[in-house]
Amino acid sequence: IGANPVISMWGGIPHQNPWKRINDARKAGLKLIVIDPRKTECAKRSDIHLQVKPGEDATLLAGIIRTIIEEGLYDADFVQANVQGFEALRETVDDFTPDYVEERTNVPAALMQEAARTFAAGQRGRVTSGTGLDMQPRGTLHEYLVLALNTITGRWLREGEEVPNPYVLLPGRTWRAQTEELEPLLPKDSALESRFRGLKHNDGQFPANVLADEILTPGPEQVRALFVMAGDPAVSIPNHDRIVEAFKHLELLVTIDWRMSATAKLSHYVVACKLSLERPDVTMLPEAVAETYGHGGYTVPYAHYTPALIEPEFDVIQEWELFWGLAHRMRTPMTFRGKPLDIDRKLTSDEMFDVMMQGSRIPFEEIKGTPGGRLYPDASIRVEAREPGKDARLNVGFGRMMEDLRDVRGEPLTGGAALEPGEEYSHRLITRRMRQVFNGMGQQIPELMEKYSYNPAFLSPFDLRALGLEAGDIVEIASKHGAIKGVVESDDTVPSGVISMAHSWGDSVEREEETFQTWGSNTNKLVSFDEDFDPIYGMPRMTSLPVNIRKLEGVEAG
Repeated sequence: IGANPVISMWGGIPHQNPWKRINDARKAGLKLIVIDPRKTECAKRSDIHLQVKPGEDATLLAGIIRTIIEEGLYDADFVQANVQGFEALRETVDDFTPDYVEERTNVPAALMQEAARTFAAGQRGRVTSGTGLDMQPRGTLHEYLVLALNTITGRWLREGEEVPNPYVLLPGRTWRAQTEELEPLLPKDSALESRFRGLKHNDGQFPANVLADEILTPGPEQVRALFVMAGDPAVSIPNHDRIVEAFKHLELLVTIDWRMSATAKLSHYVVACKLSLERPDVTMLPEAVAETYGHGGYTVPYAHYTPALIEPEFDVIQEWELFWGLAHRMRTPMTFRGKPLDIDRKLTSDEMFDVMMQGSRIPFEEIKGTPGGRLYPDASIRVEAREPGKDARLNVGFGRMMEDLRDVRGEPLTGGAALEPGEEYSHRLITRRMRQVFNGMGQQIPELMEKYSYNPAFLSPFDLRALGLEAGDIVEIASKHGAIKGVVESDDTVPSGVISMAHSWGDSVEREEETFQTWGSNTNKLVSFDEDFDPIYGMPRMTSLPVNIRKLEGVEAG
């Protein structure tokens, strides 16, 4: 849902040669169901494609869950032994009837029911999601419904089953068929509560939603200095003009990057970092990704160390060296996993890897001594039984989420692109991936920009004709928060009433209106973080955004 993994190499299908994995799995009996407004490259290979109206994912998921519960297709034994809140979920989704879901999502009721039955009938499989599902105000609810759907169909490893990837580089752990007794993962009151919009510090971080206000608003907690590593928040954070204003207000802005990004151009200092072939590395990140998100990363216990292959021709450092250098000069203690790091002697990269991999299933030295990498399977690592006294359950009917789902059911039906009655919008803008780049990465490499040096505004051929447009025409795309210029292109994977553009483009901060055909159009100029955002994590509406489109006469394509 909301992902195109054969392009982004992320979102449920293993990113190591995803086309081959889809084809091999389908030959073995896999049924692939894709939920996406576009007929993406992945959707074209699917058995069932639910072409949902942008922004209506919660309604569609609720309808699928209702079908599975009503028809008794859920895993009753698993639910009885491991789940709580089932009746609350059943009651809340009851109003999401097939006819209502069809009217609201544009997905035929029969096709929605077929998808629900197909998924429930599978012996294995799961629902996975991508950023298209999350970059809107109901992202938390969407992810919760994904978890609920996986849970009522019992898509969890069971006692005695082999752990497919018990990890190689992360600390060893015991895998058990039990739920941990955790507090609900909602922001808690703390000294690190933001001053704005009721959003709180959560899971080790603040939402980017409040960054500009925390910089611009005086007070004892005002942000006065910022370090940016690898990202480009000047073009990736919503409300573009305000975030640029905030960055100019900082007393210190440091960017660590290999490129002169839009954020780097606003920075007081830019620190050049080594590229991947200029430093040693080890495959720890894919394991951390899988552990954090529950999917992504490697599906098998693979590990690989490689030394630096190229010697840089000028003075560059690894990112971590900057932070160690600051700690060394400021005499600030540093710890990793609770253990102190020496701030007087800088470790080598290999020594850092050894520290990071303390307690790993396979020692770092063994991995380092295996050129080319290898698999480290262990069939003896299996899911163990529930510990005595551990009776926590997976909660599929959590009160706050059920309340949010009831709010969705109470929203008015608008029919067109508008979100509220009385609004007049012709299209909903959705995000997309482009094959040549990953978000804002790669735009500075000419070889990748041979087809497009900008992010086109993709429309269906029908909508192009209806608007009197041709490919290459310049248009204005306007939301209630702002407007941008874009270059239209025809795309028959985009449904009528939808416009599809990649985000994190628009490198020229000062002269963007003149350079949109060179560096692209920044869709974050259309987005505000002051309203219409996820009340828990602060994500504003960055996709499924109501817009109007008009041709700009007298503006020539460059």
